[in-house]
Amino acid sequence: MTAVHRVAIAGSGVAGLATAIQLAKAGVEVDVFESKPEPTALGSGISLQGNALRVFDALGAWDDIRAAGYPFEGLHLRAPGPGAPIVAALPDVKTGGPDYPAAMGMPRPELTRILLAHAEQAGARIRFGAKVTGIDARSDHTVQVFVNDESAGEYDLLVGADGVHSSVRGLIGIDTVPKPTGMGIWRTFVSRPAEVERSELYYGGPVFIAGYTPTGEDSMYAFLVEKAQDRAGVSDEEATNIMLEESRAYDGPWNSIRDDLAAGAHANYTWFTQHIVAEPWNRGRVVIIGDAAHSCPPTIAQGAAQGLEDALVLTELLVGRDAVDQPLWDEFHARRIPRATAIVEASVQLGQWQLDGVRDADVPGLMFGIAQKMAQPA
Repeated sequence: MTAVHRVAIAGSGVAGLATAIQLAKAGVEVDVFESKPEPTALGSGISLQGNALRVFDALGAWDDIRAAGYPFEGLHLRAPGPGAPIVAALPDVKTGGPDYPAAMGMPRPELTRILLAHAEQAGARIRFGAKVTGIDARSDHTVQVFVNDESAGEYDLLVGADGVHSSVRGLIGIDTVPKPTGMGIWRTFVSRPAEVERSELYYGGPVFIAGYTPTGEDSMYAFLVEKAQDRAGVSDEEATNIMLEESRAYDGPWNSIRDDLAAGAHANYTWFTQHIVAEPWNRGRVVIIGDAAHSCPPTIAQGAAQGLEDALVLTELLVGRDAVDQPLWDEFHARRIPRATAIVEASVQLGQWQLDGVRDADVPGLMFGIAQKMAQPA
């Protein structure tokens, strides 16, 4: 017996689709409402740590995801300037345990495609161009969900997994919103030079961080982290030129990246944000998870992993209990809020040290400590 029989999910990102997969596999009737008109994925690539890969296995999607991505071990730090010498080769903590790679990169659209396919195969219904615009939670046992201003019916639970600009978060009266951290990031999707076999980061030079992560045999995504600027109105051509110019201090594989940019590779820009919603994340029969509940800079590459863990813990409780009651929410919050908060705080701290020019900060110590915490299952 499950605690729910009919669930609505707002958002078709990793947290929403993971929730849909697990509930549908358990026989729950699931409707996913996505405001975008079709499957899309912002950005170019995504870095996934071992604890995210462990969740994919629980979903039954690991084999497909492993085949579509580029698993790797370790992290290289390079110096800016001629030759881009490797100054440190750091081992990764296998946060998913010994059965999974330490990390993996993959194209975001591929991850979306695979999770969508698994959700549909499990029996979830997915509607695009369908935005959750209202709720009526007058009943203690159900919530009426309005999509595109029309009733979509009554559900035992509404899961708001609709991202950093969550509509559901506002609909249930939570006024916590993401705030800029002071950093912005340029991203591009390019071909992978053979020498790039893991994530590599360059600290110093004209930007805070220059880096790249392999996402496949022939692809990788590259990024430059700078002080946040107003880049609104920048054309595609100007964006590419900015990334070209800001990367000229970086040698090694960056020469190949610049060749692809010069050939027309697209560059996009976003600001880093951070927020964490205080307990509780639910208001009656509505709960927010993933980026709706917490966001952080990608300095530890744990954003997607935390959303996936939210989904796994929530669905474990919903499938394993026979009632949506206060003990269920107490356990959910106890298992998720401290862990998500630790990730947000550490991710923001890493960026703030750079903004403040702190040269003796214990970056490796902070990253290793967080990785060890994440190695313990959520």
